[in-house]
Amino acid sequence: MAGTLWLIPVALGDTPWELDLPAATRAAACRLRHFVVENARTARAELKRIVHPLPMRELAIEQLPAKPAAADIERLLAPLHAGHDLGLMSEAGCPAVADPGALLVRRAHQLGITVKPLVGPSSLLLALMASGLDGQRFAFHGYLPAREPERSRRIAEIDKESARLKQTQMFIETPYRNPALFAALLLSCRPRTWLCLATDLTLPSEQIATRRIADWKAAAAPEIDKRPTVFLLLAE
Repeated sequence: MAGTLWLIPVALGDTPWELDLPAATRAAACRLRHFVVENARTARAELKRIVHPLPMRELAIEQLPAKPAAADIERLLAPLHAGHDLGLMSEAGCPAVADPGALLVRRAHQLGITVKPLVGPSSLLLALMASGLDGQRFAFHGYLPAREPERSRRIAEIDKESARLKQTQMFIETPYRNPALFAALLLSCRPRTWLCLATDLTLPSEQIATRRIADWKAAAAPEIDKRPTVFLLLAE
């Protein structure tokens, strides 16, 4: 009989597990011996943070390639076929959301394997909840182009799309590029567009602010350099 694929949320920062994981989620993760992870080093740190009862050397931790081939997926699912439960972990937040773990989950469904999502932190949902923007209609775009003029062109497209669909638009950036993305947003969005910056979510340094572009231009630049941030905009 095949095992179950457990989807295990991971902390968004280095905090005690009790602050962002339900006890049932932590207990489920601590029962597992087999894991597929986005990053092996950070996964071991997370398993130590939740005080997994077994030594790390006794756990089977396999790293998921950034662009897994079909053969990779089959190999990583092998413990399930042997009857073992398997945990899927992202580097931070919820697995299979904005990471290649979704391909593993899709294949599990094709094979008739039970998939069990667990409750835990999601930076995207936390940011949307706290933004005050439209939570009924929203889209996540992942990473925008890193270079100009492609980045500003894409921002202008998203701004227009938000107004046309009346839809919140969400995206993220590599933290050291946050200031450049913020500057491009101020240049490319219309003055009345709402922009939310949700930074260091769940951490003691958490900051969340929603303002119109015109008001962001009049305020001091936010301190978002090298700090994980979710960007959300809603045009009118």
